[in-house]
Amino acid sequence: MRKNKIIIVGAGIGGLASALQLSHRGYDVEIFDTHSLPGGKMRVIDSPSGPIDGGPTVFTLKHIFERLFLDVNELLDEHLALVHEPILARHYWPDGTTLDLSSEPDKNYSALHDFAGPKAVTEFKKFNALTKNLYNSFDLPILQTPNPSIPTTVRATSSQVFKLMSALIPGRTLSHFVKSHFTDARLCQLFSRYATYVGGSPFDSPAILSLIWYAESLGVWRVKGGMHKLALKIKELAEKRGATFNFNKTVSQILVTKGEVKGIVLDDGKEILADHIIFNGDPNAIFTNLLGKDAAQGISKKNVTGRSLSAYVWTFAAKPTIKDLAHHNVFFNRDYKSEFDDIARGEMPSDPTLYVCAQQPEESKGLINASKFEIIMNAPPSSKSTPSKEEEFKLCQKRTFENLKKMGLIFNPMPSMEALTTPKEFNDLFPGSNGSLYGLNPHQFMTTFKRPQAQTKIRGLYLAGGGVHPGPGIPMALLSGRHAAAAIEKDQTST
Repeated sequence: MRKNKIIIVGAGIGGLASALQLSHRGYDVEIFDTHSLPGGKMRVIDSPSGPIDGGPTVFTLKHIFERLFLDVNELLDEHLALVHEPILARHYWPDGTTLDLSSEPDKNYSALHDFAGPKAVTEFKKFNALTKNLYNSFDLPILQTPNPSIPTTVRATSSQVFKLMSALIPGRTLSHFVKSHFTDARLCQLFSRYATYVGGSPFDSPAILSLIWYAESLGVWRVKGGMHKLALKIKELAEKRGATFNFNKTVSQILVTKGEVKGIVLDDGKEILADHIIFNGDPNAIFTNLLGKDAAQGISKKNVTGRSLSAYVWTFAAKPTIKDLAHHNVFFNRDYKSEFDDIARGEMPSDPTLYVCAQQPEESKGLINASKFEIIMNAPPSSKSTPSKEEEFKLCQKRTFENLKKMGLIFNPMPSMEALTTPKEFNDLFPGSNGSLYGLNPHQFMTTFKRPQAQTKIRGLYLAGGGVHPGPGIPMALLSGRHAAAAIEKDQTST
């Protein structure tokens, strides 16, 4: 029998996971991506010291990646060099205090005792236990389930509802929830920050997002050579199983006839027929007719309305004045709420919190004693009133590096304008996203059930990526790709 033809539009982590899983099952898989390399937002930027990851840098929930590799008869650790980070993140505050958190509870208790006293330890133990229960309660019925629903989720978590109630109160924000657990304002900043992992403001996002802390506490790894190695490896394994990758190829239309996909049209006018199509991009691109009016019928307005955060991202090589930076560092501001008030007005934060990823020395080449850095500042999605790149560069440079300088971190040399990616440029890189890096804004308690799922209203059209269930982040996007592949296989079995 002829193998079914599957086209995947986009080679982000979701599309890559689908490609590997389906090609391993014997399907005829062909991938098209407008960029020159795989990875999507897990992109890489050239520098005098070698390539720098310009996207996600936090590798968590390792078991999700291990499961993908095992299902295609491979071992993750045989293909990628992963280093377990002893420090989840090093946190800095303007008052000169610092705090390291790790995946080892006893180390956290000791660090918190020295940082804020015995009361902070007691508060943390209670918070950690609750977030553990949240994560364990919602992992299977939501994250691991392709088609979560409110009734099935309620049934699966009913035995824990009283333990979890304080985090499930409708309208209760993550910020309010964290403040009910910690008396130290700095710890409130730290544990509220996890809303930004999925593109939300802690002052608008639901308390349930506190479970992200526990997910991270299970361990953080560093991929030697950078996160982009993960994308390259999955591509290689898919190719060995017969998948074909086409880069620098833009899909302009998804062909739909009588509610069923027929293929794609490239921007050069070439048509390619297919039995199934997986769109690995922001669902808003489909909804706004960027891939044709017929395909747009597969997405509902509720799936894409309300965009998540964007970011200003610096990628560069330099010598830092702080020599003991961890791999993941967070430099907090003085007034955390002011940052998100600015963003809500569509403005660059005047006093931002800054995430600094410092890559390890063995990953830097060229500049002696120079390290490779990625710095991320939260930002609103792009708008038509966006100023020129030069204006944004000057303002962002001032607000980024003057804030870091106040806390003792100076870089030499300073990065150039080419080292900055703006929200508008993210929209150009990922059309239809409006610069949003995480898809749907998570500010509503029911966002989980509003994200589009793998199957669409159009027969044969499936979705994968951070804008699709179970949501943003590399592990979740990978799961979305697996859900899409499983949906295709299920549909094949039933026809």
